[in-house]
Amino acid sequence: MFSIKLIFVAILCHFTLGYPYVKKLSPEQVHRLKTWTEDDKQNIWELSGQVEGDMVLTDNQRNGLIETYYRWTNNVIPYEIDAAFTAEEAEWIQSSLDAYAENSCVTVRRKVESDIDYVYVTGEDSGCWSYVGRFGGKQTINLQKSAIGSGCLRSGTIVHEFLHAAGFYHQQSASDRDDFVDIIWDNIQQGTESNFAKYTEDKVTDFGEGYDYDSVMHYGEYAFSANGERTIVPKDPTAVIGQRIGMSEKDINKLNKMYCS
Repeated sequence: MFSIKLIFVAILCHFTLGYPYVKKLSPEQVHRLKTWTEDDKQNIWELSGQVEGDMVLTDNQRNGLIETYYRWTNNVIPYEIDAAFTAEEAEWIQSSLDAYAENSCVTVRRKVESDIDYVYVTGEDSGCWSYVGRFGGKQTINLQKSAIGSGCLRSGTIVHEFLHAAGFYHQQSASDRDDFVDIIWDNIQQGTESNFAKYTEDKVTDFGEGYDYDSVMHYGEYAFSANGERTIVPKDPTAVIGQRIGMSEKDINKLNKMYCS
C-alpha cells in the first residue's frame, strides 16, 4: 500500500508540475547551428532556441540549486547515449563526463536496468540543450552531432548541459550580476531580451561562492548580439567570460555544496 501511495504521489507531482516543452527551431535557427564554427563569438548553446538559449523549463520553475525536488537522488545522474552516436563519439561523451564526476561528489554513470530516472543523450539537429534539474523518468539532453571536440561535442559544452541537468542556471542570471557585469540592452537582438533575466536570491543561489566570471555557465560577451557588438561587459576589465573548456573552481564548489554538504 505504501509503495502504491508513493507512485500515486509521483504521478500527481509529474502532472501538477508539467513536463517542460522543447521549442521547435525555425529553418534559420537550424541553419545557424549547422554553420556554427569555433571562431563564432557566440557559444553554440546560446543559439539553440530554448529558454536563455539551451534551458528547457516549466513555467515558473524554481532553480534546482534551491528546490530539492529537482535534485538527483543519491547524488547519481545516470545517462544513456543514443545509438545514433558512433562508438568514438559515445566514448568522447563518456570521457567528458568522467572528468565532470572526478571533480565532484556527484556520480555521472551509464544507466543500469534498475534506474528509473535518467538522462537520454540525443544528437538531433537542434543544438545543445537540457532540462534544468531532475524531472523523473527519461529526460533528454541534446548534443547536436559535430566533429568530436567541437560544437555541442566540446567537453566544456557537454559539462555545461549536464550542469543544467544537475540544476544549474546561467551565471549571469544571478541576483547580484549588476555588480559584476553591465548588460548593453541596445545591442541585444529584439525579442531575446528575456534571455538576460535576473533572478532573485530565493530562486538562484551561489552557496556563498560569489560571482564567477570563469564559470562554464556564463554567457559570452556577444550573446544574442544584434549588431556584432558586446551585450555583456565585465566591470573587471581583466575578466574573460564565456569560456568553453570546463568547470571552474567555483562551479565545482557549488555542485559539491548543492549535493554533498
